[in-house]
Amino acid sequence: MMEGSFPSPDAVAPSLADDPALGLSRRAKMEILGAIMLGLFLGALDQTIVGTALPKIVTALGGNDLYTWVVTIYLLTSTITIPFYGKLSDIYGRRPLLMIGISLFLIGSALSGLSQEMWQLILFRGIQGLGAGALFPISLAVIGDLFSPAERGKYQGLFGAVFGIAFIVGPALGGLLTDNVTWHAIFYVNVPIGLISLYVIWRLLPTVKARNATRSIDYLGALIFTVAISFLLVGLTNEATGSWADLTVGGFIAIGLLLGAVFVLVESRAKEPIVPIDLWRNRTYVSSMVATFLVSFGFYGALIFLPRWFQVIRGDSATISGYEIFPLLVGLIGSSVISGFVVARTGRYKVLIIVSLAVIAVGLLVMAQITTAIPITTLWLGMFIAGVGIGPSLSVFTIIVQNAVPFSKLGVATSNLTFFRQIGGSVGLAIAGTVFADALTSELPKQLTPIVGKIVAAAPPALQSQIQQGFQQNANNLNLNNLTGVGESFGGAIIAAVPQQLQAVFEPFKGQLDLAFNNAFSFGVGQTFMIGVIASIAAVVASLALKELVLRRTVRSEPAAATATTPAAGAVATKGAATATTPAAGAVAGAAATTATGAAAGAGAVARAVATAATVTRSPTAGGSASASADSHPEPIRADGAGRPASAAD
Repeated sequence: MMEGSFPSPDAVAPSLADDPALGLSRRAKMEILGAIMLGLFLGALDQTIVGTALPKIVTALGGNDLYTWVVTIYLLTSTITIPFYGKLSDIYGRRPLLMIGISLFLIGSALSGLSQEMWQLILFRGIQGLGAGALFPISLAVIGDLFSPAERGKYQGLFGAVFGIAFIVGPALGGLLTDNVTWHAIFYVNVPIGLISLYVIWRLLPTVKARNATRSIDYLGALIFTVAISFLLVGLTNEATGSWADLTVGGFIAIGLLLGAVFVLVESRAKEPIVPIDLWRNRTYVSSMVATFLVSFGFYGALIFLPRWFQVIRGDSATISGYEIFPLLVGLIGSSVISGFVVARTGRYKVLIIVSLAVIAVGLLVMAQITTAIPITTLWLGMFIAGVGIGPSLSVFTIIVQNAVPFSKLGVATSNLTFFRQIGGSVGLAIAGTVFADALTSELPKQLTPIVGKIVAAAPPALQSQIQQGFQQNANNLNLNNLTGVGESFGGAIIAAVPQQLQAVFEPFKGQLDLAFNNAFSFGVGQTFMIGVIASIAAVVASLALKELVLRRTVRSEPAAATATTPAAGAVATKGAATATTPAAGAVAGAAATTATGAAAGAGAVARAVATAATVTRSPTAGGSASASADSHPEPIRADGAGRPASAAD
């Protein structure tokens, strides 16, 4: 049950000490939001563009043997840095860390475009990843700084839409630039977008940090964490080309898990841990982390095989196969935005999360019925249902976690959520790959048995036993990995493998052999979706432990001194240094009215800010700063519709 009503009758009027962004105008907040979303779009667009162009890039640089490292190094550096960015942003503020992240990303992008050899591309993609680790967690934390938990849903729901749009635009843009300009150009698309985002963030975003935050950093924990995650992710990546028993797969994963246990021990004794252990005593926090991991584990791994199925079974190109999952994106974008508004309006999230996770399971269950003959409309329906379920998990869990932790740990808590989402996807992909390969290998003989009988029966009696033996020997020696690509023919590979004098006997059955392989392939893909079904059900169970807390209408959950600085004087204004010490009924009513009446206008402002962030200009202002402290004389204030501080007497 939810504790209290919405809004809380015990709410107090927020002060600048409680809400450092209180002095920002609504227009400034919307411009910052637009810049943050551009930063997220930057990272998401890069992934979809590079994914489309990567085969041609690797061919041009002559590095097929290092193909996977172009992706692995980016995943490695971006994942490792996520918790560090979150922790450091709590200490030094979001603004400098986000600007560092975007700058590193842009530098890595520009250098990647200049690459002349494969090792250079891998190195520069690693630099890109160092910056990418800041984009998502700090962007979400900035929303936590700008808006109270009761407001965040309206804006965080848009983040899912950013990724959906990037997924739609990326493949086409990547293919267009690679085919008609040069592959180098795909890395320069990021530069103007990133520069616009950097400018707006530098100009408007206050540097919000807790005054009492310690500058002590747990270097030992940081080192152990880095080594542990490196072994874990490299081991999971190597699983695609090896077996779990290999030292570089199972051995590396075991080392990573062992070092992970050592990391937890070190963090429990650290003065200022990278990942605060006390957060794991928070039931809502733990439930959110576990559920997020499980959703990513089940959904992301299965998602990888959808485009692959369209390419192998339907013969679609890589670009077209990406657009085939459009129904999933429609469901994801729509539910992500709508769920954010629902939470902002009602203040309730537990039922919404449980239902959405169950919807994911239903959608994946429909998709698990996939066969070569499945109607495309049925597959699209399953994809849409799954997308409707996944949307709320992208936006609402962030609101839940940020509302459940103190403001002083908002950055690290948000980054941990992103980290568990990314790790869950990596583990899920490795497990799904193994399940797919095992299912394909076990199902293929069952599909081939009746066809082999027909081939033997059609052959001359003198050749029947030779055909039977030859088929079994060559079928066992086939490299199935090479037959799961676009344009490959299983029947053609079988015919090419038998002696020339027998090829005429096999030729009439080429289509049936291809169908048998496609049936087995579809069965394997369906099994990866079943993993998602099980994981989603487990996520439902984990989410039952959520404690539905009242969404705060102030940024901070505890009285804490804060300093807010910005290069724009007048962006933050104070009447001395104000602190709300008594409940103000008028202020609460005003805040509630602002939320209710400003929802539609806020949505329009967000849309305009995103659409015009590249061209917006504001009159220059002189540099300056303002600060608020709990030690100053108290003066009740409220936030009016424009987001400015106003006295209660107003």
